Amino acid sequence: MAGKPKLHYFKVRGRMESIRWMLAAAGIEFEEQYIDSKEDLQKLKNDGCLLFQQVPMVEIDGMKLVQTRAILNYIAGKYNLYGKDLKERALIDMYCEGTVDLNEGIMMLYFKPADTKEKELQSILEKASTRYFPVYEKVLKDHGQDFLVGKQLSRADVQLLESILMVEELKADILSTFPLLKAFKGRISNIPTIKKFLQPGSARKPAMDEKTAAEVIKKFH
Repeated sequence: MAGKPKLHYFKVRGRMESIRWMLAAAGIEFEEQYIDSKEDLQKLKNDGCLLFQQVPMVEIDGMKLVQTRAILNYIAGKYNLYGKDLKERALIDMYCEGTVDLNEGIMMLYFKPADTKEKELQSILEKASTRYFPVYEKVLKDHGQDFLVGKQLSRADVQLLESILMVEELKADILSTFPLLKAFKGRISNIPTIKKFLQPGSARKPAMDEKTAAEVIKKFH
């Protein structure tokens, strides 16, 4: 019997967090090997574990997978979170790319210079409320189902919930004009595997802050 997936990354959300979400949503237990120093990262490189010399890296099914999208695609496909056919998969990919774009801005926010941070924050909130969330609100309205694609949970639902919660950490009432997204958040958050991941003490990592960002920069740059 195969062992648990092992995740190699820093002890922060970063590009591994969506992978943690996906495994948790699938109900899969996993282990984490944190990278705490430049030496830890260099060892992975020297051992030939990092195909492109960067993390995240996930050991799963005898493979050492790198590149976030590739890892997410594999997990979603393996655990039936990737639609029933090619058309559904295309929609899932399209919706996920939107959440990735939004998450990227949030992820990098605390690494921005202090004098530009407020401007970056307002840009993120504007994009969320005028570019991204209106799209998902319309998708739910037009589709008329509980999920973004088809009639069952997919990678798109998991990643959208992750994005919603990240934006709410920046502006708690961001969903005030998006009633379908607000209902979607409640529904998906109550799926048992996801509900468990949202509880204190889970593998979900806390939001980044200035102090953590400074520590990461000091350790690895």
